[in-house]
Formats: sequence, C-alpha cells, structure tokens
Amino acid sequence: MNSGLLWLLLSLVGAFLTAVLFAPLLIKLLTKKHIGQNVLSYVEQHKSKTGTPTMGGWVFIVPTLIFTLIAFSTFSLVACACILSYGLIGFFDDFLKIHYKRNLGLKAYQKIIAQLGASIILAVFCFKNPNIGSSITLPFTNAEWNMGWVFIPFCAFAFIALTNGVNLTDGLDGLAGWSGVAYFATFTLLIWFLYVDALTAGNNALAKEMFSLAIFSSSILGGLLGYLWYNSYPSKIMMGDTGSLALGGAATAVAFFSKQPLLIFFAGIMFVVSCISVVLQVAYFKLTKKRIFKMAPFHHHLELCGVNESKIVSWYFIISMIGGVISLLAMRAI
Repeated sequence: MNSGLLWLLLSLVGAFLTAVLFAPLLIKLLTKKHIGQNVLSYVEQHKSKTGTPTMGGWVFIVPTLIFTLIAFSTFSLVACACILSYGLIGFFDDFLKIHYKRNLGLKAYQKIIAQLGASIILAVFCFKNPNIGSSITLPFTNAEWNMGWVFIPFCAFAFIALTNGVNLTDGLDGLAGWSGVAYFATFTLLIWFLYVDALTAGNNALAKEMFSLAIFSSSILGGLLGYLWYNSYPSKIMMGDTGSLALGGAATAVAFFSKQPLLIFFAGIMFVVSCISVVLQVAYFKLTKKRIFKMAPFHHHLELCGVNESKIVSWYFIISMIGGVISLLAMRAI
C-alpha cells in the first residue's frame, strides 16, 4: 500500500478510536459538573433533551489536533488554528449559556465580531499564500477565476456563512455530524487527488501542503465518526456551539486551502439549505408577517410535518453524500 495512503487511513482510524475512548470521560465530567444543553424554549418537541451534556465538540477537536501532527505543514497548522479558534468562540458561547442558565450566550454582535476577526485573518492568509492566492477553481472546468482583492471579503463571508450554516444544522441528534461526515469524506478524497496531481507535476511544495491538509481532513472525519458513536439518536452528548462553529470553520478552511470553495454548494448542500431557509423565513416574515416554513431551519419544518428525527438525519446524510459525489465529478470532469 502507498505509504501516504497508509498514513491517511491511520489518521482516520486513530482519530476515531481516540474520540470513542475520550467521549465517555468527557460525558462523565460534563454530567458531574451539570454542564447540560439548554433547549430553546420554542422548540417544544425537544424539551426532553434539556440537560444532555454539551460542549461535545471537543470529542472530535482534540483527536484532530493530535493526529494532524502526523504530517503537519503550513496548511494543516493554520487549519488547526482555525478549528481551535472557532471552537473557542463556541466554547465561550456555550459557557455563558450554562453559567447563566439561559438560551443566550454571547450576544449576536459579540459572536459576529469574533467570527469576523478570525475570518479576516484566515482570508488574508489565503490571499497571501502562494499556493492559494486570489484564484478559485471553477467546478466542471479546468479554469480558475482570479478574483483579485474581492477574494478577501468573499473568503471572510464564506467562513462566517458556513460556520453559521453548520451551527443552524446542529438541531437534531447526529444531523450536523452526519452531514459533516459526508462533507469531510468528500474533501479528504478530493484533497488526496490534488496531492497526487501535485506529485505527478513535480510540485513537491504543493504536494506537501495537500498531504498535510488531507491528514487534517481525515482526522476530522475519524473524530466525527467517534463522536457520532455517542451522538446519534438518542444522543448522549451534543456538540454545542463549541463543535458546530469549529466544524464550520474547518469545513471552510479545507475548501479554500484546496482552492475549491464553490464545491461547498454541493458537498455542504444541507448546511446551505439551513442558511437559506432561515434567511427566507426571516425576510418573508418581515415583508408579509407570514411564514414560508412551519419553523426554520428546514429540518424543524420537516419535524413539524411529522417526519421522524432519525429519518431526517438519514435524508440529510444521503443528500450530502450525493452532493459529495457531484463535487468529485465537478473536480475531475475535465
């Protein structure tokens, strides 16, 4: 077996096992400290989940940080800084909710300012890095679009949008997790192909960066699978904003570092659906005082239409996997 592929699989399995072993310890600690989820008052169908241990994002964040060290380079180290910074923003949000026993943690403007700061730093890093720059790959073509200085606000907006998209999707047991599994499985394969392409072209510097990024992506994939061992319905632990913001930040990072941000619309289709459903609901209500959906994000609308929670999770995962296949076809179409 190719040694690079072996390390990729090792990072996935290692992160999975670490998460599976770490989760019970974290659940026990969180339960002892009475660190439980405060379910939003208007989501009446989930009242029984109040008190479920939260901040479970550490279950996959920690293994990711550990196993990325297998082959760290600039891309993977910055990606680790990304997942950690967004995770800490989410952690402070979760901490305030639990400490004050309320649904509101950080105020909306505080959360946006923190996310904006991290997003701008990451956007400038991408813009200045010679292996990324201001160009993005156009799906289903072999062409690149040089966005110039517009790349920076575009990248920063994408980080904020996707992190909040993942956060909005995290409303059912396993929903954000399984959607994330499909997403990172796609990008692990995609980045591996880019690594092989760089090796074939003799671009060893880019190959090193792509390999480290593939290890980062596969580590998250393994960590997520370990987390889902305990998060799938009925959940024993929830990722909280700690996990959802970290997951969204990492998802955006792998897309931009691989110069494939437009594939977010395919691989991350259900995160996009969550965002769009909320935007449409709010805008339509402000204009007409009526609602498009029974409740937004869209998965709550499906719940109120009588669809079983586990079935919704299955639908999201299947659609995300199909989106992942389309992403791989879009990348290798030419």
